[in-house]
Amino acid sequence: MSFSGSALSPSQTLHPANLYQDRRFVVGMAVLCCLLWGSAFPAVKAGYALLHVAKTDTASQMLFAGWRFLAAGLILLVLAVLNRKPLAVPKDQVARVVGLGVFQTTLQYVFFYVGLAHATGVKSSIMNATGAFFGVILAHFLFPDDRLTPRKVAGCLLGFAGVLAVNLGGKGLDFEFSLLGEGFVVAAAFVLAAASIWGKSISQKVDPMVMTGWQLSIGGAGLLAIGFAGGGALTGFDARSLALLAYMAGLSAAAFALWSLLIKHNPVGLLAVFNFLIPVFGVLLSALFLHEPVLAWKNAAALALVCGGIWLVTRKAPAKP
Repeated sequence: MSFSGSALSPSQTLHPANLYQDRRFVVGMAVLCCLLWGSAFPAVKAGYALLHVAKTDTASQMLFAGWRFLAAGLILLVLAVLNRKPLAVPKDQVARVVGLGVFQTTLQYVFFYVGLAHATGVKSSIMNATGAFFGVILAHFLFPDDRLTPRKVAGCLLGFAGVLAVNLGGKGLDFEFSLLGEGFVVAAAFVLAAASIWGKSISQKVDPMVMTGWQLSIGGAGLLAIGFAGGGALTGFDARSLALLAYMAGLSAAAFALWSLLIKHNPVGLLAVFNFLIPVFGVLLSALFLHEPVLAWKNAAALALVCGGIWLVTRKAPAKP
């Protein structure tokens, strides 16, 4: 599996597989995905305020996430129909797609939201960044062409240093560790990394857009069931809250579908390091919308470290003599 750094020739540009393996395109789209996911940080906070969801109301948070992902999945399924893609999944892949939805969306978000309720936002951001390490390590053992290299290790360490830098000075940064708090956030990161690899396998037999549409729809429905069962409720629906929910569904549909395509055509280890950008973008965008100083030294340092890590992992290795 190649990760070409050269420009595509005119005869190659029309082939999707070549496009999704071109280095400039892949880097640009991976950064876009992380920017979209990073924008969810301030959007979720705004959504909680508009829909009167308390920080400790996990059931209502599940409802919020459930509507978001169910809507995102339906958007992708409608787009698949408009693109004349069959929605039917091969019989031998139905159980895997259902499992992916439960695993990657429902279970992952249950772990994340419960962990977030028992840990500070700063520590949750740092613990969640371990997902990039899980992705690189799992890929090393599962894919012969995706082995760990000194450059990958160094790049991941630089990226993690960037996540630490962006959280310097935050409240709640200590060395305490609890199973329900930090433990569940790490579990969520591991589940997401493992599910990404599982999705890569499924996408070889199921169209990535259709796979992601069903995965998000099934996972969103699972979150809704948990939220309703837990007595959650959302109030305050108006034009602003509906517009925000529509934006979050749209960003989820776009980011997850595009990421599935990138994962299908590229080594997981090369893409995992981009996940360090998500908390950095989250902090920058939250600061921007909250009118805080965006160019604080720690934010600039974090972005520089993460970009350095991405460059180390994705740069073309020198040719062997």
